[in-house]
Amino acid sequence: MTDPPTATVLPLPLLRQGKVREVYEVDEAHVLLVASDRISAFDLVLDQPIPCKGTVLTQISAYWFQRLSSIIGHHCVSADAGEITRRVPVLVEHREALEGRAMLARRATPIPFECVVRGYLSGSAWKEYRAHGTLAGEALPAGLVESDRFPSPIFSPATKAETGHDENVTYDDVVRALGPDLAHRLREASFALYEAGRRQSAERGLIIADTKFEFGHDPAGRLLVIDEVLTPDSSRFWAADDYAPGRSQRSFDKQPMRDYLAHLREAGRWNGEAPPPPLSEAVVAETSARYRDAYARITGTPLSGCP
Repeated sequence: MTDPPTATVLPLPLLRQGKVREVYEVDEAHVLLVASDRISAFDLVLDQPIPCKGTVLTQISAYWFQRLSSIIGHHCVSADAGEITRRVPVLVEHREALEGRAMLARRATPIPFECVVRGYLSGSAWKEYRAHGTLAGEALPAGLVESDRFPSPIFSPATKAETGHDENVTYDDVVRALGPDLAHRLREASFALYEAGRRQSAERGLIIADTKFEFGHDPAGRLLVIDEVLTPDSSRFWAADDYAPGRSQRSFDKQPMRDYLAHLREAGRWNGEAPPPPLSEAVVAETSARYRDAYARITGTPLSGCP
């Protein structure tokens, strides 16, 4: 296997580079998203890539876009490198760099909120609840423990931060910013997508503890779900047979890397600022294995092209 890519250079105008993806302009109606194997933690991009991570994110998203298209339209045109190069001939010589990790997508103007659906009390929600008994300042039932399942999923939107952490806000904040009609559509679409993903994942022995969706409007004004969908970077997946409330759960994401860096901070070997410390080979391998395991469990097939 070739070295995991940390960036791409393509003969298209680069619109932006995020922590993981480069976004290129194809034409007035389309963009190309290319997911690298870069990985971030504590708001820093680490030097070492995680093999196969970009492919996992792209192909899981393509898998879900296809299966959830009856709920709402999406921006994915194709995540097949052969199809992409046929549609965009200037990329023919770059097919190898695109294989598995590129997505041709419809242009859309993003809506400036992340639409988070929480089925279980974890992450930042657990941190706030433990301190104040609230979520985004609104009271939750007393007596909940970490990883408890909510009686029904909670719509828990967040602002989209370019740097630093996103901030949890209330549904009323979204209504004030976007108007009641659009806010309602976003909430209902988020619940429907979560429920459909939850049902299928349960059949494969997985719990979706929480997830975030992003939406945008295409040039015709049609609401689309965009970015990535139900991936290990946008969702918490837990193994159902290992689930127990009252503690943190093993998740299929970059948790080994976060745990390693957190240990270095607690031991006083890193101050939490740039530059981040190097990862051990074992942590890189374990993190890559988590992502590949997530792909196999979610889709029911092993990830091709990765060991």
